[in-house]
Amino acid sequence: MLSIYKTTEQGLEQIDTMANGAWVNVIDPTPEEMEKLVTWGMDMDYINYSLDQDEMARMERDEEYTFILLRIPFHHPESDIPYITAPLGMMILGNKIITVCRHESDIFKGLLNGKYRQFKTGKRYRLALYIFLETAARYLNLLRQINRATELVEDKLQKSTRNSEVLELLKFQKSLTYFATALRSNEVMMERVQKTQLFNYYEEDQDLLEDVLTENQQAIQMTSIAAEILAGMMDAFASIISNNLNSVMKALAALTIILNMPTIVASFYGMNVALPGESHPLAFLTVIGLSLTLTAGATYIFYKRDWF
Repeated sequence: MLSIYKTTEQGLEQIDTMANGAWVNVIDPTPEEMEKLVTWGMDMDYINYSLDQDEMARMERDEEYTFILLRIPFHHPESDIPYITAPLGMMILGNKIITVCRHESDIFKGLLNGKYRQFKTGKRYRLALYIFLETAARYLNLLRQINRATELVEDKLQKSTRNSEVLELLKFQKSLTYFATALRSNEVMMERVQKTQLFNYYEEDQDLLEDVLTENQQAIQMTSIAAEILAGMMDAFASIISNNLNSVMKALAALTIILNMPTIVASFYGMNVALPGESHPLAFLTVIGLSLTLTAGATYIFYKRDWF
């Protein structure tokens, strides 16, 4: 899907043809849309870099263009790993900026909905900075979602004897690993951008870049803290599951012993040999009473030992 936006006197508008100061946003482009991008001056290699799931964040600069690759986060609840990252390519070419990504992201919603008053498509480097800022904010938002999700799993784990909850935590741990790797590569790329002084034309851009670096560093720290907590939680709950299973086995063993008490007494008095008191009129009630007494005694002992 290819969309072209341009800031006019009426605000941000979507247009049908390329224009000076336009922003071209491409999501999972078709071969025809790729040909259009090549016609507008974007090299096919950079398009492929933006669509390659394994590409890391970096920046390449030439006299005619600036290419920036950023790792952005996504939420895929139906996937085995619910939170992943993917590359987003930004090509600042002449008087236009082109963004290319394989997945549709919520990062652009704030830009399209007028979240930033100073947002203008003609200010290409500032647009790139707003994308940086929205990316860092998206990471922080998804990290909060991961923290809430792990708290829900934690409540289930306290009484669990299964591995399903631990496996669910493992998915979140993988997501945090992806986040940590992507955020560190983004930080290296942004620091390089800062050193090249690409955003030093306006003082507002310099301040915005500082804000972006601060937000990205905060996301890195939150990811690190969440990963450490999750790792400790998995180790702790592995022990809890083992203890819960031991408690169940103790209860089953105690129940088996208690149920066997009447069987033992009945087995003795059911043998085909002469037994003391077998001709007594209360012999049956005596056997029942002995069985109940032994059962009650065993139940009391196991209850005192907290086996139930």
